[in-house]
Amino acid sequence: MEQQSFNFDTDQYIDNKGIAGFIDVETTGLNPNYDEIIEFSLCLFTFDKFTGEIKGITEEYTGLREPKIPISPGAARVHRIKTCDVVGKCLDERVINSMIQKADFLVAHNMNFDYNFVKRMFPLCTTKKWLCSMKGINWFKKGFPSRALQKLVQAHGIKVKNAHRADSDVKAAIRLLSLKDTNGKYYLAELLEQFNYSNNVAFNK
Repeated sequence: MEQQSFNFDTDQYIDNKGIAGFIDVETTGLNPNYDEIIEFSLCLFTFDKFTGEIKGITEEYTGLREPKIPISPGAARVHRIKTCDVVGKCLDERVINSMIQKADFLVAHNMNFDYNFVKRMFPLCTTKKWLCSMKGINWFKKGFPSRALQKLVQAHGIKVKNAHRADSDVKAAIRLLSLKDTNGKYYLAELLEQFNYSNNVAFNK
């Protein structure tokens, strides 16, 4: 499938414009009660509230963080982040909190995983509604045998520079949501049906 261009005209869509944040984290392991974030990525993107069409990425942040516990071998095999990569690194919490505050809502692929890690470091995220691009879209009904992010982007011809790294995965996921299903409906539009704006914007079916 043809990939979308992410150019945004700041004036043209002001009335219908929404803003959301897509988050992905890489961690020392799978247990949010014990393991820690070692890479954090957040992209703010704008979209048309009526159609779900993504207009562009407006702000982005990615940073590494040195944890207080070792990176597990299993996690390292997936994201390929080594201890030497994170020594002395820390996240810019001021920037991250500012970006979270700007978002109407937050999105993650396999939301429960990311949310349970992020809320420990950034409690502000608990004041925002979270949507899951893995479970919030019926990928199986659309004919895809897997709803794993790497399988979905591959099926849609989206090239990922560094799979399982936070920045690459966030941008690949946003590109995925910017595409349409076989009925001509933006994937993001289906996800947005779970979010109700205070001005009662009705999304096109």
